[in-house]
This record gives sequence, structure tokens and C-alpha cells, in this order.
Amino acid sequence: VQLQASGGGLVQPGGSLRLSCAASGSSFSIIAMAWYRQPPGKQRELVASIGGGGSIDYADSVKGRFTISRDNAKNTVFLQMNSLEPEDTAVYYCNAQYRYYGASYVYTKWGQGTQVTVSS
Repeated sequence: VQLQASGGGLVQPGGSLRLSCAASGSSFSIIAMAWYRQPPGKQRELVASIGGGGSIDYADSVKGRFTISRDNAKNTVFLQMNSLEPEDTAVYYCNAQYRYYGASYVYTKWGQGTQVTVSS
């Protein structure tokens, strides 16, 4: 399974960006997908996650501004980011938990990261 993330860039404070992350491969099913971020000089942190049953969690710092969604048919997760702040500047990574058909072991995969810079 491979993850391909896209949608990062430079945006002014108050602006919006939409990140996408598509999982590709064969004979697998996604259990959950999530977005993490790593600000400069800081540790990676969870931004938002969405489970197979549609359960969603957000970091307190992004509640009300970010929305995570998922297209199960395309194994793709999105992160709509509104009202962006300079503190949202980070490399954003998508994460997927999945298993292969007929197997019980759960794998974890990280995407390559996409830079989001919020600056005037």
C-alpha cells in the first residue's frame, strides 16, 4: 500500500487549503486514516482521524476550523483547513491503518508529507 498526499502550499492567515491523501495498492481494506503534522522544531502531533465507522476526532487546536472526511470508494482522506493561522505551519502527514483481505494483522503506513505554510 502506498499513500500519496497533495494539496499543501503557502496561504495567508485566514485562508484555506484542502489536503488529499490517496491509498493505492491491491487486496486491502482501510481501517482508519488520519492527518498528523510536525511544526518546525516540534514533535509530530495528531490533527484529525476518521475511523471505518465514521468516528472522527480532532486536536483541540483545530476544532471548528478543520474538517476531515473520507471517500471510502477511492480510499482517500481529505483535510479541509479553514481560518488558517501561522501556528498551523507544519509538514502534514497522512496515516493509514489497513489490513489485507483474509488477514487479521493491522499495518500502518505514512505518506510522504506535504508542507503547509501560513504567512502574510
